[in-house]
Amino acid sequence: MKIIDAQVHIWGRTIKPPTGAHRKVAKFTAEELLQEMDEAGVDAALIHPPASWDPDSNALAIEAAKKYPDRFAVMGQFPPQDPANASLMPAWRQQPGMKGLRWALLYPDEQRLLHEGKLDWIWPAAEKAGLPVAMMGGLFMPRFRRIAETHPALRLIIDHCGLLRLEKDEAAFGNLAELLSLASLPNVAIKATGAPGYSTQPYPFRNLHDRLRRIFDAFGPDRFFWGTDITRMPCSYRQCVTFFTEELPWLKGSDLEKVMGRGLCRWIGWDYKF
Repeated sequence: MKIIDAQVHIWGRTIKPPTGAHRKVAKFTAEELLQEMDEAGVDAALIHPPASWDPDSNALAIEAAKKYPDRFAVMGQFPPQDPANASLMPAWRQQPGMKGLRWALLYPDEQRLLHEGKLDWIWPAAEKAGLPVAMMGGLFMPRFRRIAETHPALRLIIDHCGLLRLEKDEAAFGNLAELLSLASLPNVAIKATGAPGYSTQPYPFRNLHDRLRRIFDAFGPDRFFWGTDITRMPCSYRQCVTFFTEELPWLKGSDLEKVMGRGLCRWIGWDYKF
């Protein structure tokens, strides 16, 4: 079974410390990531450039995908507040490894732009260009739903299980009912990335199992993607893998293969050789 990580970061410099629990290191290279992937048994990964702390990370990700085309693809970004960037979208996927777009929209000023409608030019342009878009939709679920409903041909991805980002254990699932309701929209998928970071328990994070199954049951194996965001995980890379491949008895067979990579590749149009 091939294993593809739905979210990783690499960076070459920092203009400010990496956000949240991410490793506070000046750089984390593609080669360092590949070494960790090899040790964990991860075949490939989808890079999300962390532009908030490395403005050059989008170009760095493209270079990594060009150098290691069988190991990396990219969900890239550009300044989303500038409608002139719509001109980039028709040829966006012609860049090495580029599969779509991703903005976390973590910060208040970014979310203000979102709620004021100043990013509304993105969704029809991405829909027309056939570009999937990933966001931390759990932070602004009503707005995320409106985007998905208004643009049914736009493939959307909710990052990091769609949970409450700064919470742990039961509190992290405070918006679960609203999250599960998004599964009725066929153009919405969810990345089950960063799951261990929501638990204060040790591996295998048993207090997450039932709720992860509820998310899986709602979205199904074709719209539920395993991944790590490894540079902020509280456990080893290998444990991130085996948490899903060995510790969830309800995740088996072809469903497991889809969750661990096939579903992601199909959703973003990554022609990976399984």
